[in-house]
Amino acid sequence: MTDSISSTVLPLRICRADYHDPVHADALVRLLDAYAQDPAGGGEALSEFAKTHLVAALAARPQAFSVLAFAGGQAVGLVNCIEGFSTFACRPLVNIHDVAVMPSHRGQRVAGQMLALAETIARERGACKLTLEVLAGNASAVRLYERVGFAGYQLDPAMGRAQFYQKWLA
Repeated sequence: MTDSISSTVLPLRICRADYHDPVHADALVRLLDAYAQDPAGGGEALSEFAKTHLVAALAARPQAFSVLAFAGGQAVGLVNCIEGFSTFACRPLVNIHDVAVMPSHRGQRVAGQMLALAETIARERGACKLTLEVLAGNASAVRLYERVGFAGYQLDPAMGRAQFYQKWLA
């Protein structure tokens, strides 16, 4: 299994997160909390419950994996992925649930490199596709996703493009 991709453009280390490594666990929580506090992440810090239990909860789910980016030993990027299932293809799919890059490293193609490793891992799992959601106002993220091959989808043009909805249960 591929666990890392080295960068020739930036002095970055892109790796699959080891949920049992305290450095990776701390990086994951700090990066996700920073993302949650960003306007693109909703503007609110993670709850203490999430900060305390997130890594163990991800580690308990074999369908979850994360990718981290480190620059000079500093964690600067995170991608969280959750495997789902495509009934039409009868194969796994991987939903990219979070993409976060620290402001100091935005615009340096960090996210693109993390997404490349996420794609490699998804292919190793036999996934038929990657999915993600993005806020329409996050123009830089939309450009990134389109640059690396993502596009909105529709099954039949007469039915229009897919939309993303949510319903909170708690």
